Amino acid sequence: MVKRLLSASTSEVMQFNGQELKESIKASEGRIIVSENIVTQENLDSITTAEIAAAFGADMILCNRLDVYNPKIFGLYPGERDLYSAPKHDGKASIARLQKLVGRPIGINIEPIGDHPNMMENQISILPGCTASEAVIKKTEEMGFQFMVLTGNPGTGVTNAEIAHSIALAKTYFSGLIIAGKMHASGVDESLMSEETAKKFINAGADVILAPAVGSIPGFDEAALKAVVQVVHRAGGLVMSAIGTSQEGSGSHVLQDMAIRSKICGVDMQHVGDSAWGFESPVDNLYAVSKAIRGERHTIQRMARSINR
Repeated sequence: MVKRLLSASTSEVMQFNGQELKESIKASEGRIIVSENIVTQENLDSITTAEIAAAFGADMILCNRLDVYNPKIFGLYPGERDLYSAPKHDGKASIARLQKLVGRPIGINIEPIGDHPNMMENQISILPGCTASEAVIKKTEEMGFQFMVLTGNPGTGVTNAEIAHSIALAKTYFSGLIIAGKMHASGVDESLMSEETAKKFINAGADVILAPAVGSIPGFDEAALKAVVQVVHRAGGLVMSAIGTSQEGSGSHVLQDMAIRSKICGVDMQHVGDSAWGFESPVDNLYAVSKAIRGERHTIQRMARSINR
């Protein structure tokens, strides 16, 4: 048995493998927050976006737009006031340093781009090091990430079919926690999440199914989310609800409402996106979600617990 992530110290969390991380999330009973951060974006004062999110209650840090072939993370090393003139980072050493700085599990977004997807808008090209290719998945394992999220940024053309294919690859080459699903359309004209899609992803090997948070996608209501949660839980998986539609900047009262509604539906973890400030959620919103789903006591201990424990 592992200690629940909600109350675990850094020395314990850093030892978790993918299965242990899953168990620790499940034991936390719906009170885990994943902060998605754009790691390449210059922010407040030459520190990483991960440090900001961790300081305000995030339990897990998800790196977005990180190119595994050129893995620069703004603020990771001293003097990096201009990321693009900074020297190339070493992938494994960079992730180890980020883990040391924040004391949280570090994950990565990678994108399963479909072949000729049925786009609703112009497709946006992304760097090869951000796609869910076999080579990139192998690289994420080498770099030491504890989890990955197979999903899509806006307009990139990620499809559910390609997500299922990438889950199988990840199950073969990645030892960490595998999270899969779409929080918005990624520009593709298809349904985001259903019971059938959830089953397909679980059967392919996903540990956690990503579904839109209630209120983030038109028509995806409590009944739809509950149905997905029930299917996934029966199969032994977990569910992460995602606020990834720029509503991470909608104000604390909106996010608290969305968080509580998703928790009522039974989700195990809650994702807060990165688009409000252009690199992560405003910290008052992150703090508000934390207080809403786990109360002041656990919010304070997560913020105050030393990473040296």
